Amino acid sequence: MTQQDPLFEKHGNLRTILGHCDKELLENAERVVVSPGVPLENYGLSSLLQSGGQVLSELEFAAEVLPKCIKVLAVTGTNGKSTVTTFAGQMLSHLGFKTFVGGNLGTPLSEASVQCLTSSSVEPKFQASMILVEVSSYQMEIPNKCLCPSVAVVLNLTPDHLERHSTMRDYAMMKCRIFSHMSHSKLAVLPIGNEHLDEAFKDYVHNCNVAWLGAFPGVKVDMEAKVADLRIPYMGVASRAQLGSIKAMGTHNYHNAAVAALSVLGLNVGIDTDSISETIATLRTLPHRMQIVRRDNQGVTWVDDSKATNVESTYTGLMGLKEQKSVVLLGGVAKVLKDRKSNGFEQLVEPLMHHRCVITFGSSGKMIQETLQAGGLRTTCIRATNLEDAVNCARSMARYGDAIVLSPGCASFDEFKNFEHRGKVFQELAFAFQ
Repeated sequence: MTQQDPLFEKHGNLRTILGHCDKELLENAERVVVSPGVPLENYGLSSLLQSGGQVLSELEFAAEVLPKCIKVLAVTGTNGKSTVTTFAGQMLSHLGFKTFVGGNLGTPLSEASVQCLTSSSVEPKFQASMILVEVSSYQMEIPNKCLCPSVAVVLNLTPDHLERHSTMRDYAMMKCRIFSHMSHSKLAVLPIGNEHLDEAFKDYVHNCNVAWLGAFPGVKVDMEAKVADLRIPYMGVASRAQLGSIKAMGTHNYHNAAVAALSVLGLNVGIDTDSISETIATLRTLPHRMQIVRRDNQGVTWVDDSKATNVESTYTGLMGLKEQKSVVLLGGVAKVLKDRKSNGFEQLVEPLMHHRCVITFGSSGKMIQETLQAGGLRTTCIRATNLEDAVNCARSMARYGDAIVLSPGCASFDEFKNFEHRGKVFQELAFAFQ
């Protein structure tokens, strides 16, 4: 923020402090709103919170001022939350509802709150009747009191962000806090059979209805038949949604679409399953998530899955490509904790077996190659130095009808600013081949 920012012109007494933060200033503040990127161990925030100070997350700060009449769908989980949130928003928009889609995905929820506060009957700035918000575990570190979604979804839970949450138990607790204040008229959705979520779930879900991913009440997906069976007894929902018309690449997107459908039905706004099925063909994935970049003049399809920043996300994507022979690019900075015996990449051996070739790259490229080969991978596995080298190698290995898939299973910070930057560079390299 600079002195020329419009906020300074309107509120001349705003102060911006960069770098060192005065502890006394925080202690004397009426409220402290913490960005999700700031750990509570910093600046004495944890002590301030424990002593009763008004320390709020950005999400809680935003939820305080949202009109109670607005329906909220909140989605969290380790993988897939951006896609499910986006799919649900696309479904509702296609059916004529005005929505706000944001949170950890794109526009912060606090932006919606600011629009609500500055709206008037003459000039309404916020017109959405529904809010769809992606929620990260960082946003739930501070217990909330005001966030009470109509539908809250935890998609899955696999090891990630443990450098901040320490244990899987703590990580699961952060996720399940999303259910904290949901009443009997609300719907909690979570996967069946995850031991960490099952344990944390008991502490946070008390009065609301529950639906399961993979069981009833809830949703079951038949990947081969491309249909989802949806059942929410208290709403009278017992029907089937056709998923075959989805244009997103990867069979895992059948599951993403099915969860989005269940969530939208759970909002209880008069939508039937037939209407949901009609929206499936309109769904589009976000950039860098199994995004089809191009099909070149050699018959090779280029796929950008740069958002796959952990092994589990890559595994899910590969399982959706069983019928597509591919050259798979793995690499970057692996998310491996020192006290873990396994780096996790051995679980990719089976889904990689039928592919054309595997190319590893980046700072963890050697480790990934060694893990795959030690795990019995028979597919050709080549180590490249960086992404550009990997792409050049991939193009020489690919055959007509193959796909070249960037699904790194790693963070991007050895070469790039973030996964978006990595995906953009991959797309530029893809178009460089004519």
